[in-house]
Amino acid sequence: MNIRKGQKSNVSKTKQMIEVKHISKSFKEDGGVRQVLFDISAKLYDGKTNLIIGQSGSGKTVLIKNIVGLFDPDEGEILYDGRDITKMDRKQRKELRKEIGMLFQGSALFDSETVMGNVMFPLVMFSKMTTGEIKDRAQFCIDRVNLTGSENKYPSELSGGMQKRCAIARAIALNPKYLFCDEPNSGLDPKTSIVIDELLSDITHEFGITTIINTHDMNSVMGIGENIVFINKGHVGWIGNKDEIYDVENDDLNNFVYATDLFRDVRKYRREHGYKKS
Repeated sequence: MNIRKGQKSNVSKTKQMIEVKHISKSFKEDGGVRQVLFDISAKLYDGKTNLIIGQSGSGKTVLIKNIVGLFDPDEGEILYDGRDITKMDRKQRKELRKEIGMLFQGSALFDSETVMGNVMFPLVMFSKMTTGEIKDRAQFCIDRVNLTGSENKYPSELSGGMQKRCAIARAIALNPKYLFCDEPNSGLDPKTSIVIDELLSDITHEFGITTIINTHDMNSVMGIGENIVFINKGHVGWIGNKDEIYDVENDDLNNFVYATDLFRDVRKYRREHGYKKS
């Protein structure tokens, strides 16, 4: 894989997309079977922040694990630009995963490696770049997430937000077509969460990545939810975007999204007075 320092993805030109078609998934438990996903279908678009939301136990994490190939669905197809991961052999899945970046909930940085070492890691492991090219690409990613000057710091020396930005830099190091983010704002204060949301949104648009975010953060839903898939009790409960969500008459969705007085007041004001972008 040959990735130059500032190379941008051509994903948006080729319209990469993930399409989930009629996915069902069940697990054997205590001599019985528990079905978690029921006939799930959704499209996750390139160049957009695609949010998968739902209550704990709704099945959204199981859905994500099916999409990335950690679980195999009982039925259905999962298409990466027309390529069905459910029909791929081990070698084909390994090749596909080179196109995928992962941002884990706890950042999952290597404690014994510096910021530079963490970002260089996937490049050393999975690219054929020279040492100089690896350092240049890593520096580009570090600069892109505004960590310039922190290259030699260890994770223990970074704030929670800085650790998350380092993890984002590592996730985009291989110039992925698809970026999966598991609760990216977990453990962060509201202000830092907004910074991470805006960074993920900017990177998604800049590089044309198909970004999938598993979240229960309503600030993220309202701020960067360009394509939202609401999972409710293993079913698709609603699909739309952050602007449409204010006017939806869906009790399950509204009880989840507007669970606090603050969000209920925001919705009421928005519906009564409308909203104009500045």
